[in-house]
Amino acid sequence: MVRSLDGLFLSPVADQAPGQVGTRTRFAYREADGRVWASYEGGDVERGHLVGTREGDRLDFRYVQLKTDGTTSSGHCRSTVSELADGRIRLDETWEWESQDGSGTSVVEELSPADGHGSVITDA
Repeated sequence: MVRSLDGLFLSPVADQAPGQVGTRTRFAYREADGRVWASYEGGDVERGHLVGTREGDRLDFRYVQLKTDGTTSSGHCRSTVSELADGRIRLDETWEWESQDGSGTSVVEELSPADGHGSVITDA
């Protein structure tokens, strides 16, 4: 199993559609006893939270977010956790909205200390 996500900061490698997470979004992950949770913000997302489970290198979680335009949305995501050649964590995600139409895939990678963490919410 790939190492724990606890205390890691991650960010998408590409922008999604407007109103969704993108390269300016920062996730602050926590993990303990097969449970995962994170707070996130940045880009079109003013504040977001996710909660779920981890079994081996698979994550299954639900997310809710408040966008900068004042609207909210929620969805479900399944991710595969892997390790990059440089030792950073990568999440290959398949997600679907539950509050609106739409689904897709995304890639989220661990930020290195040189990337900085911006103003990520730390009350995860």
